[in-house]
Amino acid sequence: MTIFMYLLLFLSVIISGASVLIINISGKNLKLILSFSGAYLFAICALHLIPEIYLSHTPNVGIYILIGFFAQILLEFFSEGIEHGHIHIHKHDHKHNAFPYAMMIGLSIHSFLEGMPLANRATDSHSYLLTGIVMHNIPIAIALMTMLLQSHISKTNAIIWLIIFASITPLGTFTSYAIGENMIFNFSSYFDRIMAVVVGIFLHISTTILFESSENHRFNLIKFMVILLGAGFAMLSL
Repeated sequence: MTIFMYLLLFLSVIISGASVLIINISGKNLKLILSFSGAYLFAICALHLIPEIYLSHTPNVGIYILIGFFAQILLEFFSEGIEHGHIHIHKHDHKHNAFPYAMMIGLSIHSFLEGMPLANRATDSHSYLLTGIVMHNIPIAIALMTMLLQSHISKTNAIIWLIIFASITPLGTFTSYAIGENMIFNFSSYFDRIMAVVVGIFLHISTTILFESSENHRFNLIKFMVILLGAGFAMLSL
């Protein structure tokens, strides 16, 4: 466990989310960032994460991949798809609070789960997983902050919730580390299963981003080049 990893997870969300207060990030630019991160996530799953968990010979590991895939579908009923850039505005009225609590709960569970396998630094794919989560959280933080500000929540409250969100993935990592340290048997098997669940989540997120990367299924050269760039970045270490 390193302080650097926790700071990277936390500060990448804070900096990217806070950038919305300074820079006007258009919907088109956000989609390009999402396309890059989605391609990178898909590529590291295919090139590094999936081969590693199958080499572990953990029984029925594919079931855990499916659990993660379908769990993400369930979580999106609450998070409203903000993990892949969907921004739904929750405006104030006189009777209802504008803050989207259900969305934050779904997003927090998602972020907590994806931080859990990072506690196992012994794996060859640890650095790829860490980079993938950071790249994935950058557009989420931008989308989250954009949605909160457009919902007329005060900047102070928006920043507070951004800080809370930035803390969730490191919390998942620390919790998983504590669980692993207190297990006497099947330490590696525990992490293999957690990794498989996260791979399933990544597969759902990345394929959804890539399938939605072109409006009305039209070919877009810039987005296609960004997708190739994201996949190529994951292949640099091969």
